[in-house]
Amino acid sequence: MKIAIPSQENSVCPHFGHCESFTIVEVEDGKVVSKKNMTPPAHEPGLLPRVLAGEGVNVVIAGGMGSRAQQLFGQQNIQVVVGASGVVDDVLAAYLDGSLKTGTNVCDH
Repeated sequence: MKIAIPSQENSVCPHFGHCESFTIVEVEDGKVVSKKNMTPPAHEPGLLPRVLAGEGVNVVIAGGMGSRAQQLFGQQNIQVVVGASGVVDDVLAAYLDGSLKTGTNVCDH
């Protein structure tokens, strides 16, 4: 499984489409086997779901994401989790152990 987290420095970026990078983590048997940062392409509606699908991403964990973007990820068979906040590594660990607590989608528009 591959997980992408839009990040700003070491924290989850509150607005998916405006992140400075994506932390992409490959997980096998519940353990992180690789981790990389990817600079996103210029913001263009509908592009990021295709790019992340091309990277093999199965899950996106974000602070906030508009409903249209969520639909586009769904079309790529990528699960979306919104309302996450905090340090990327902490959010990832909580997701993997089933304890991730999410809040409100900060940019549902």
